[in-house]
Amino acid sequence: MWPLDPSRKEVLRFAVSCRVVTLMLQAIFNAVIPDHHAEAFSPPRLAPSGSVDQLVEGLAHPIPEPLVQLAVDKGYRIAEGNEPPWCSWDLPLIYSYIQDVYWNVGFLKYYELRQVPNFLLAAPVAILVAWATWTYVTIHPWLCLTLGLQRSKNNKTLEKPNPGFLSPQVFVYLIHGAVLLLFGSLCMHVQVLTRFLGSSTPIVYWFPAHLLQDQEPLLRSLETVPWKPPAGDSPPGQKVPRNSIMGLLYNWKTCSPVTRYILGYFLSYWLLGLLLHCNFLPWT
Repeated sequence: MWPLDPSRKEVLRFAVSCRVVTLMLQAIFNAVIPDHHAEAFSPPRLAPSGSVDQLVEGLAHPIPEPLVQLAVDKGYRIAEGNEPPWCSWDLPLIYSYIQDVYWNVGFLKYYELRQVPNFLLAAPVAILVAWATWTYVTIHPWLCLTLGLQRSKNNKTLEKPNPGFLSPQVFVYLIHGAVLLLFGSLCMHVQVLTRFLGSSTPIVYWFPAHLLQDQEPLLRSLETVPWKPPAGDSPPGQKVPRNSIMGLLYNWKTCSPVTRYILGYFLSYWLLGLLLHCNFLPWT
């Protein structure tokens, strides 16, 4: 293999370490929390007495009457019943029908008082993307107004573009993330907004990194090589290890409030999601 850059080695080492820790924690949580066998996903079982005979003895009564009545009471579609409305549509889209009737998916349909906990769960990532959009629009109003077709009225600004998150090249990703946030907040089940944005737009990760670099003194004290901090640059009483994230965690008490909020959210979401989701508990 060709020699890797030291920064890439650090990123690779950090990613592998996170994966190993995740697998270890998942194994521990699965061992500690009792398994409820995911009964919601297990197939229905008929009564042991005579149920098999009832299913195979003929076509007169292939399904026991109590099961048929249970299906009717729950609103299930049964044989010889009324066909669903979507069958008579010019373009029969069953997925749209299921979303509307059974999942209650639609414009502002999820805005109910009982869904407040789900909105609170999705609030941090929604705030991050909205904050990122506002920050970018205030820095590049002309670029946003012209949709990137004309970057600036003044040609001097093109000679020294802003680096990082504020670069004009980020505009397309920002618009994509803002549209996803708007659509997800208005027309989707809002509790899936976190994984929806986290898997669809890099803004969720670029903007927190921009905030850390812009507002965290410990990171600003490092120059171009964070794995080798120059002597005397770090504040007294602080130690800066090779990994910047570990450095922030080691010096948690001296970090800025923005750093604490960002790291606290991502780490707590990772741990709680690992604990709950791998045990079939409600989490997204």
